[in-house]
Amino acid sequence: MDEEVGAAGRQQVQWKSYCRTLSLLAFQSFGVVYGDLSTSPLYVYRNSLSGRLNGYLDETTIFGLFSLVFWTFTLIPLLKYVIIVLSADDNGEGGTFALYSLLCRHAKFSLLPNQQAADEELSTYYHPGTDRAVASSPFKRFLEKHRKLRTCLLLFVLFGACMVIGDGVLTPTMSVLSAISGLQDPATSGLGDGWIVLIACVVLVGLFALQHRGTHRVAFLFAPIVVLWLLSIGIIGLYNIIHWNPRIFVALSPHYIVKFFKKTGKDGWISLGGVLLAITGTEAMFADLGHFSAASIRLAFVGVIYPCLMLQYMGQAAFLSKNIPAVHNSFYLSIPSPLFWPVFVIATLAAIVGSQSIISATFSIVKQCLALGCFPRVKVVHTSRWIHGQIYIPEINWILMVLCLATTLGFRDITVIGNAYGLACITVMFVTTCLMSLVIIFVWQKNLLISLLFLVFFGALEAAYLSAAVMKVPQGGWGPIALSAVFMSIMYVWHYGTRRKYQFDFQNKVSMKWILNLGPSLGIMRVPGIGLIYTELVTGVPAIFSHFVTNLPAFHQVLVFVCVKSVPVPYVPMDERYLIGRIGPREYRMYRCIVRYGYKDVQKDDENFENHLVMSIARFIQMEAEESASSGTGSYESSTEGRMAVVHTTDTTGTGLVVRDSSVEDDAAATSLSLTRSSKSETLRSLQSIYELEAVGSVSRRRRVRFQIDEEERIDPQVRDELSDLLEAKEAGVAYIIGHSYVKARKNSNFLKTFAINYAYSFLRKNCRGPSVTLHIPHISLIEVGMIYYV
Repeated sequence: MDEEVGAAGRQQVQWKSYCRTLSLLAFQSFGVVYGDLSTSPLYVYRNSLSGRLNGYLDETTIFGLFSLVFWTFTLIPLLKYVIIVLSADDNGEGGTFALYSLLCRHAKFSLLPNQQAADEELSTYYHPGTDRAVASSPFKRFLEKHRKLRTCLLLFVLFGACMVIGDGVLTPTMSVLSAISGLQDPATSGLGDGWIVLIACVVLVGLFALQHRGTHRVAFLFAPIVVLWLLSIGIIGLYNIIHWNPRIFVALSPHYIVKFFKKTGKDGWISLGGVLLAITGTEAMFADLGHFSAASIRLAFVGVIYPCLMLQYMGQAAFLSKNIPAVHNSFYLSIPSPLFWPVFVIATLAAIVGSQSIISATFSIVKQCLALGCFPRVKVVHTSRWIHGQIYIPEINWILMVLCLATTLGFRDITVIGNAYGLACITVMFVTTCLMSLVIIFVWQKNLLISLLFLVFFGALEAAYLSAAVMKVPQGGWGPIALSAVFMSIMYVWHYGTRRKYQFDFQNKVSMKWILNLGPSLGIMRVPGIGLIYTELVTGVPAIFSHFVTNLPAFHQVLVFVCVKSVPVPYVPMDERYLIGRIGPREYRMYRCIVRYGYKDVQKDDENFENHLVMSIARFIQMEAEESASSGTGSYESSTEGRMAVVHTTDTTGTGLVVRDSSVEDDAAATSLSLTRSSKSETLRSLQSIYELEAVGSVSRRRRVRFQIDEEERIDPQVRDELSDLLEAKEAGVAYIIGHSYVKARKNSNFLKTFAINYAYSFLRKNCRGPSVTLHIPHISLIEVGMIYYV
């Protein structure tokens, strides 16, 4: 009896803790997820009732327009996203790339060239509950068989990603300009259009200037602002309903939608481009899922977002039904005069917070494109030490700022910007619907009929809005299309050039027979130290190795071929990140290390990479010897390209090594030892010491350690010799060798290929970050090997 009472008490405590955490996450989500969606009442009616609907302004039209807003908001954000799409997370991550990643892992859709069977053993690879024994469907085999269809799928996803980038340009412009436009009211300041645009530009510059400080975390602090904004507009909406027209409740009936279209006809259909502005920001619920949980986002939406926004839209419609001339600025004119300035200040702050969420989402999208090999190398800064996935990309930040200012100064009209904004948002939603229908089949393993029902219902609904938005292409809708075309061209050229370069590397691998014929010394002088040769290949020896030793016949005592690759999962656990293998026989001292990252992982400046690498290789040597001993062969000679093993790098258990912090005496001893064993001249060593003194901030954070063979552990003599060579090489120093490649099109290539490779791809390579920067390679230890690739 006491045990039952105790168990009940523990469950009650756990439930209270869960509710407290859920409530906290739901509260924080207002500042990150819902800023954009909650500011839509600023411009929905103004944009919808402009243009051709000017000739239909009466109570029936206003009621029909509100009914459209209500049912659109109910069917797409509530039914599609909150109830269905939020369940399609990729290990807690959301967005179009999460859906594509899920598809690539559950069907062979991926176009990443260096994927391995070992990647499928990652703990985060398959969706929970997936039955891997289910027979492949004919539809799945058909898509997997045709490479062109898989390429079209990738281009479709990239098009959606480009529209998100376009959204990142238009959301700050639309939100800030709409909030500042309240100053145009003659009853307040009555500022002209020029002053409104100038103030909006100043606010936008300030917003982007603060991004390097990691303002995504500031959005958490702004959650109270968004909550206050929502409660304010909800109460004002309720006041307007009671004060102006309580009959607005009858417009909840879809019958008023029918009456609206009967009266307005084609003009009413074109106005759908303004109605869809009510749901802009919906995609953020799914895209920012990784920072919260599906339950917290659902709680915030159902508990606060939905009722407050519906009250505001209903109240604004009630006000308009009795004040038709106020259409040009309906939101601010519907606010009671004593509350104007407080609401204006809150609206401006809410618009800034709303802009922040899509800017952060744009950074994430670019990072994911980078992981897929579809975007030029850019600097990615991790802005939070505690919260994973919060990043800042300087190049993209300033490009977005310039484009935002150009859009504000060029269009200057909220209606025209709204046309572009709506097209970008509905396109992303349509891409999500199409990908979601594939997820239902291949990931959730549901019936094809269920997938078709989802696609037909939501696809047809969004296609209607998309068709109305396309009609407004001449009135500003061309903006996101032009932006998408530019970014799609950049992505495709980079992906094409990178893929052709990889194919050249793969086809020109160094023959293992040639390596073996050279003998353990590789026919060259083996100097002390570890040589890390960076390559994109996961098998074989890259051509830069033979190119290097042909021109300079000397190489390091220990060779490690390092491949840093992306895997179609959001995160790779640290314990599963390193794959270690051996190349050639044991006495060659040649290894392969594959470092795997997910599409949301940030490759931080890992100052302990060399230590992790040494521990990983040491553990692999021990594992290999133990397997040979257990098989009874008594020898651990391996094949020319041995199998890869996942090696943990968190501690030294099983490595045969002990690690202790390096003291001043140890450093002095290591320095004197390196005088005879280091491959570096005395001049180079003095330069290295100067470099380390200048980088004192970095060195002070680095944990200086020394490895020693564990004398208390019984180790096989051959293993001890190999570990000893590894530690001697580590003490002598580590050199990083990467290829400095020049990619050229073959002479018989057609014009398009020649232009893409020789001009476009070459221009992007020259103006993006170098591989040594993105891989965080210390310049003092870097060796670049020049090569020309004729692709």
